[in-house]
Amino acid sequence: MMLDVLLEIKNKHDSGLTFRRSCREGVCGSCAMNINGKNCLACLTKVGRDEGGIASTVVLPLPHMFVIKDLVVDMTHFYQQYKSIEPWLKTKHQKEDGQREFLQSKEERAKLDGMWECILCACCNTSCPSYWWNTPTFPGPAILLQAYKMIADSRDDFAKERMEALRGEMKIGRCHTIRNCSNACPKGLNPAEKILQIKGMLG
Repeated sequence: MMLDVLLEIKNKHDSGLTFRRSCREGVCGSCAMNINGKNCLACLTKVGRDEGGIASTVVLPLPHMFVIKDLVVDMTHFYQQYKSIEPWLKTKHQKEDGQREFLQSKEERAKLDGMWECILCACCNTSCPSYWWNTPTFPGPAILLQAYKMIADSRDDFAKERMEALRGEMKIGRCHTIRNCSNACPKGLNPAEKILQIKGMLG
């Protein structure tokens, strides 16, 4: 995998090469970068080969992000946008006596499939032209996907308030559904489809 190539370079050729990595299994999202023009995870991206062996490969940091060093980009604003949607369960009712958890049926839990798998790697956000041009205000597909996950969760009582918080030309309205996000997602998720569902709910 390309992460192994980068580690080989760092360990044997250039110890100053800087990049993020952690799980090596496509779970943490740390090694997100742009490889041969496509946003992806280095740990899941195979080394390109041609008739002569290993093919020439271009590795760049995620596009349209401030670069700290080499392949490490500043994720501060991305995480601030994530925090802005309050990605935690909020309820209007206290637990009943003896109740320890807020339970879900299997059907309610299934509604979260295609969203809980998001690892916040920012591959989709940084492939989105609307995010490039409106980063300070447009949350981008990853954050909108996470917002819809909270809206769809049966244990949360603030779905209406969460939806209203997404309304606006510089929020949900800034998505033009070109689906770069869905094409870029290394987990095979479809943020564009979830954004369309939010738009449909808002009317």
